[in-house]
Amino acid sequence: MRKRANSARSGRVPSQRQLRVGEEIRHALAQMVSRTDFRDPDLAGQSITVTEVRVSPDLSNATVFVTPLVGEAEAIVPALQRASSYLRGQLAKAVKLRHTPILTFEHDGSFDQAERIGSILHQADVERDLADDGDGSGA
Repeated sequence: MRKRANSARSGRVPSQRQLRVGEEIRHALAQMVSRTDFRDPDLAGQSITVTEVRVSPDLSNATVFVTPLVGEAEAIVPALQRASSYLRGQLAKAVKLRHTPILTFEHDGSFDQAERIGSILHQADVERDLADDGDGSGA
């Protein structure tokens, strides 16, 4: 029975606790990023969206997915990584956890991918093909 419990935890589905802690960290980081005046010129005055936080099973590491509203992610992500120790300290004050996880920042490319798919679907030849399939001719 013990082996079964371990195999269930080693799967890729996060536990309820991981999801709950990740969401709490996401909310706290989103507020911090919007309110904090960073000294780093790459972060000063930037609008950054924290889209998701994935927490490791032992809650010691957290991967924070961000996307800038304006600007390039290539400059924002390394700047956030440089500020991660400061943000971790602020997070320790904002969220009540026994140990504050180490933060790693990554660019969330899902919005870019959704925009690319939307632009493909709105091309004239694709719209024509979609309209032909929807007329009920079966061909």
